[in-house]
Amino acid sequence: MDKYRVVLHLDEGGKAKGDMVFRNIENLLNDLGEDNVQIELVTNGEGVIALFKSLNWHGDQVTQLAARGVRFVACAQSLRQLGIAQDALLDTVEMVPTGVGELVRKQAEEWAYIRP
Repeated sequence: MDKYRVVLHLDEGGKAKGDMVFRNIENLLNDLGEDNVQIELVTNGEGVIALFKSLNWHGDQVTQLAARGVRFVACAQSLRQLGIAQDALLDTVEMVPTGVGELVRKQAEEWAYIRP
């Protein structure tokens, strides 16, 4: 069987929304099994805050989940619009030109789209 492929979308900066997204990711890994699912979290807008190095409620979770194979990406356009430097993000974070473009590409490749 091929791996399940899931892209989650986070565009809000609040702690409660981030908590829910990270719980969803952990639940997916535990339910489907790390070897059976490929997960990517796309952040744009204020959602990029969840991937900051400092003053981050979710920094440890990002590091732990990245070690379990989860890919974290941030929208370069959102960073520019918010005046945030790329080096403000955790080292495990990858950049994409636009978060929306990344979501479109993933859905065109038949990834399941989840926006908690």
